Amino acid sequence: QVQLVESGGGSVQDGGSLRLSCAASGDKFSRVSVGWFRLVPGKGREGVACIAGSGHIDYADSVKGRFTISKDSAKDIVYLQMDSLSPEDTAMYYCAGGRQYSTCVLRVDGYGAWGHGTQVTVSS
Repeated sequence: QVQLVESGGGSVQDGGSLRLSCAASGDKFSRVSVGWFRLVPGKGREGVACIAGSGHIDYADSVKGRFTISKDSAKDIVYLQMDSLSPEDTAMYYCAGGRQYSTCVLRVDGYGAWGHGTQVTVSS
């Protein structure tokens, strides 16, 4: 079982940057994948970025070139560096733990453990 805690959200202006952190305890990162998702009221939960146990990474088209996911295995933390933020990135961001080792997925059903989320608000 994995416990996940997000931090780093906040309010920034259009074009700004934030770095989200996902701290994990329980199962080891070397055996799990981690995904970042976001939820906007009235919309479904969108997969943003993920990293598999192998190091495989994937991004949603909407964030490619702007967001970077990385993992500090020694600290059991996964980061989501978000640059060139726009108001369309405003959402509650969640990290999630899955059991994909070779290839991660950006689907909700690929993950069984979820954090409580951290709010990101981008103003124009």
